[in-house]
Order: sequence, then C-alpha cells, then structure tokens
Amino acid sequence: MELKNNLTNKLSRIKIDNHILFSQTYTKHLINLLEELDHESISKTIQSLERARINNRKIFICGNGGSASTASHIGNDFGLVISKSGKENKNPPYRVNTLVDNNSLITAIGNDFGYEEVFLQQLKINFNKNDILVVISASGNSPNLVKSVNWVKENGGEIISWLGFDGGKLKLLSDICIHVKTEKGEYAPVEDIHLIINHIIVTWMQFNATIL
Repeated sequence: MELKNNLTNKLSRIKIDNHILFSQTYTKHLINLLEELDHESISKTIQSLERARINNRKIFICGNGGSASTASHIGNDFGLVISKSGKENKNPPYRVNTLVDNNSLITAIGNDFGYEEVFLQQLKINFNKNDILVVISASGNSPNLVKSVNWVKENGGEIISWLGFDGGKLKLLSDICIHVKTEKGEYAPVEDIHLIINHIIVTWMQFNATIL
C-alpha cells in the first residue's frame, strides 16, 4: 500500500541542485509524521518504564544498524536520569541494559551461535521475569529481534517496540508499540523520529525526577 505521505515521491520532483527546497521538503515530511504519532502509546511506554524503575526491574534495549545506535543513545539517556537529578540516594534508577554495546560479546555470540542469537544469548544470562525488552526497528522484521521477543514473551517479560514502515512482525508481538508509519525503505525519517521519541520520554523522566 502506498502512503499519501511518501517522501520519495516528494523528493523526486525536486531538482537535485535545489538544496533549500530539498531540505524544506524533508523537514515538512518529518513534521507530518510527528503529527501522526500515537501519543497514547508514548504515555503507556512512560508508565511501563516508570513501573519498572519503582519495582527495580531491568530494561533491556536492542536494535540493528542505525537502530543499534539509537538503542545505545536511549541507554545513556535513561540510565543517567536519576543520577543527574542528584536524588540517586532516595530513588531507584532506571536499570537499563543495552544489548548492542559489548562488541567482543556480540562477535563471540555471532561466531559461536549465529547473528540471530546476539541479543537472545545476552537475555538468557541477564533477564528475569517481569523485566522489559525495548526493541527498536524500522522494518519490524529483524530475525534476531523477533527471536528475542518471542523468548522474552515465553519467559514472562514485557515487550515495547518502536517501529517504522508497516510495523512488520514485531507490531503484532508487542505489548506496547510506538509506530512511525512510513513507506518501506524510509529509514532516515523513522530513525529521526525514534530519537525524538527518546527525547520526549527522557525529558519527562527529567521533570519527574525533580519532584520525586
């Protein structure tokens, strides 16, 4: 299905040397996508992450490629919120574990078990019932994410996904899904908005930390 809000169609009508119009068109496309966001899903995500913090549950985050970079960014932001508030002695932190940052472990698992296991094997070591897995994916179909999600669901965990395109397989497997609906292949806008979603949530965390 072709979406009305199709970036490729818009950009293909612009002369390649018209950099200003190219930039304006891309920006307007992002604004349109942001206006279509389901803020109820963002609210549910915040509530779930806050319950995990209060109950001392772990939050695992993973993704591939650009989404791995986003996962690492999220881990940095979420993990330091309470410490930066100066109230770490009074309140538990968000116990964030990114599954994308240990290169030696990832390559060892990839070599010994295959790339589809690089996140799953880490979860098998560290995951406990009622922990949360946050998966970041434009396509929603990455085999290593699908495999990890299925295992976590079977072992009593909660799945939060940040997706793009049509949501793929992960949309149907998620307890909470923040879906940036785009044409397939629009990786850049999806990844842009995933980072904005991160900053919406971490800004809420920062404000909340001041009143804890």
